[in-house]
Order: sequence, then C-alpha cells, then structure tokens
Amino acid sequence: MAQVEVIMPKMGESITEATITKWLKKEGDVVEADEPIVEIATDKVDSEVPAPVSGKIVKILYKENDVVPVGSPIAIIETEGEATTEGTARVPEEPVQEVVQPVANQSTEPAVAQQTKVSQESVKTTGDNGDRSKFFSPVVMRIAQEHGVSMTELASIKGTGLGGRVTKKDILRYIKEKESGAVATQPVTEPQPAQQPTPQPIVQQQPTPQPVTQQAPAVVSSEDYENKYGGPVEVIEMDRVRRLIAEHMVKSKQTSPHVTSFAEADVTKIVKWREKIKDEFFKREGFKLTYTPIFIEAAVKALKDYPLLNSSVEGNKIIVKKFINIGVAVALPDGNLIVPVIKNADQYNLVGLARILNDLVTRARKGQLRPEDIEGGTFTLTNVGTFGSIAGTPIINQPQVAILATGTIKKRPVVIETEEGDMIGIRHMMISSLSYDHRIIDGALGATFLNRFVYYVENFDINRKI
Repeated sequence: MAQVEVIMPKMGESITEATITKWLKKEGDVVEADEPIVEIATDKVDSEVPAPVSGKIVKILYKENDVVPVGSPIAIIETEGEATTEGTARVPEEPVQEVVQPVANQSTEPAVAQQTKVSQESVKTTGDNGDRSKFFSPVVMRIAQEHGVSMTELASIKGTGLGGRVTKKDILRYIKEKESGAVATQPVTEPQPAQQPTPQPIVQQQPTPQPVTQQAPAVVSSEDYENKYGGPVEVIEMDRVRRLIAEHMVKSKQTSPHVTSFAEADVTKIVKWREKIKDEFFKREGFKLTYTPIFIEAAVKALKDYPLLNSSVEGNKIIVKKFINIGVAVALPDGNLIVPVIKNADQYNLVGLARILNDLVTRARKGQLRPEDIEGGTFTLTNVGTFGSIAGTPIINQPQVAILATGTIKKRPVVIETEEGDMIGIRHMMISSLSYDHRIIDGALGATFLNRFVYYVENFDINRKI
C-alpha cells in the first residue's frame, strides 16, 4: 500500500490560497483517478479538485470553509501501487527527527545534526518559467518514464487540466507528436548533484501548516432584528461570492472618485440588421446573436481612439495598456455576478467576438470558468438593458479606470433631420452610461469617449455580411 497526498492546486498567478467549499467524498470512499473529490473557491473562480490516483480516501486534512494555502495537502488517498511523488498528489513525508551532538569543547567545525530518518521529498519540476510548484500525476509520470520523456520535456508540455495540469491525454498527445516528428526532441540535461548545505549545530523544525478557519459571525436571531426594526423581517446570510462582491464594490468606491456620463444612441440600424440575419446566424453558429458583441466591437474602436480609457493607475503613474481585454459582466443563476474577459478583443471580428462571448457566458453559468478566464481585463462592459433598465451607474472594476453600461432598447418618437426638414419618427433608442476614474479622466474626455462609442453604434453598416 502507498499513501498519496492530494495537493491544493494553483488556481492562478496571484492566488495563494483557496477555500474548501464542499467535500464531494468522505473518508473511506473509493475514488477513481480524475474523479472530482472536493469543490474549492477563490475570490476569482470556483473549481473542483480531481483525485490524482485511484484508491481509498483514508484521511481528510481540512474541513469545509477552511482556507488552505496553495501547495498544501488536503487529503490522503491509499493506493495499491508503489509510492509515487508526483502531480497534484505526493507521498506524505515521514517526520524528521534530529539529534544534535553536544559540543564538548571549542572546535573549528560545528556539531553535525544526525538525522535518524530521511524524509521523502515530493518531486517538483522547474519549467522554463521557473515555476517550482508544477506537479504531475502518478499516471503522467509513469507514462513519461515508459516513453523516455525527460522532466525538461514534461515541464514544457502545455496542460489542459485544472490549473494547467498536464493530463494523461496531454502527454499521450505529446508522445504521439514526438514520434511523428511534429515536435522537436529536447536534449536531456543530466541533473547536477545538489550542493550540500553547511551543517548547523541547531536545526529548527518547520511548524506544520494549520488550517485557517473562517470565523462565523455572532448569531443574531430574527427576533432581535424584529425588535430592532419594529416588525417582521427575513434574515438572509450573504454567501461567499456575495460577500466578495460587496468588498470589491466598497474598495472600488474608496479607490476611485467615480463620475458617470450619459449619452443616447439611435440603434435602429443595428436592430434592423440583427433582425434580418439572426435566423441565418443561429442556423450557422448554433447560438443566438445578441447585441452585446456589437457593443463590444464599438467599445474597442472607441478605446483605440482614446487609449487613456484602457489604462490603470499605480501610485502617481498611469499605465496605458497596448492590448485590449474586454470584461463582460454576466449574471449567474444564483443571483451573483462574474466578469469573464475576452482577451485581445481588438483582434477579432464580430462573429469571433460573438463566439468567444457565448462560450464564456455558457461556462460562467455552468460554473466551468478557469482562473485565466476572469483575469487581465482592461475595460468592462455591462448590459443592464438585459434586465429592462434604461440606464445605470456602474461601479468601476478595479484596477481599470472605466466601465460602460448599455441600457435597454426602446421604441420612441424622436426628431429626425432630413433634407426636407425635421420630422417625427419612431426609432429604437438606447441610453449608454460611462463611469470613469476622475483621478485621470476628466469630464471632457469621458464624455468624448462615450460620444465616440455612440457614433460607432449609430453608424453601423446595415448591409454588413456575417
């Protein structure tokens, strides 16, 4: 029998810890390799941790709602195979006992601590980027050894699993490509012997990481609130995501002095064009074309004209981004909100934007977003019109400096200027609003940007092909 640790995976570059939200398995359960065993959450995304090996869960090391550092073991699985030390799992280390020989007299050499047991180090790899927290599952390691794949090659394989983990499918694909000559074989460098550190007379034991348990708020009964407010009430505890949203919104208001400008747009051309091509689009693409990709395209054009809106503030410095990553606010079935990001949105045409947006929204509502799907946004768009709002005053998604909201589209009688004179006509109208950071964006620039967005929307090519 061998015991293998399940390790808290790395969920993103800036993520150092995650919360265990729900154990899907309990001690004594038998699990298969890659079967989800626990649900975890960070302030960015929720995910599942799969079992790295097949076996029986003999020990769960953390409880639900515990906050666990990345790289820490969270459970132990007992397998029938030989011990292995790879992947999101690793062999538990034996405790190390050190005996320090007393110093009888002065000597030029310090006393040497004698170890009565040798700890088993979990094998980690270092890729080209120097990431020393990359783990590989026992299955991946076994396949690598059988096919002569070096650790250097293994570290270079782009993983498609959780947190970029290399899966069995990834390494088998790599081996197939390598045998066919599709990838160049990397030279295997002989490992250099590790330099032994100078023995010290006293060795301090590293303390065992302890779980960080979130403190429950003081219990207050409904009767207490009824007495406070003078009538019957319903008390609803915020869930974890809603608490994080609340913290982020308060932080944004404290960080940036918000100013909001409004502008009205005649989107009749867009409405008629969409009505004309929506059936053809659905038949070809398999999903409905919404107005949001069209608004994203117009926002990207306006950002190219006014790049200061695509920036962030660090101290007294303004960091203008040369790339455009558009975040799109998505309402989730549980009433919460998440903002997936379309990376390099300026490099896609309208159909490309629609495809990416549909994929992100679908996975967001299924809870299948990856950490990288919600990172790196430089500008955010929220379509408050989806829920019938004619306008909104959105809060900036830090560290960005602006956020655009589009309201609902309504038919209204408006004055139309023609060669024959002014006349009243029924048009499809929409109000847009832009909240911006008044530290670096003044009212003139904010209003100018918003009017440029309106210009691109109103001058949409109604003869455009998809």
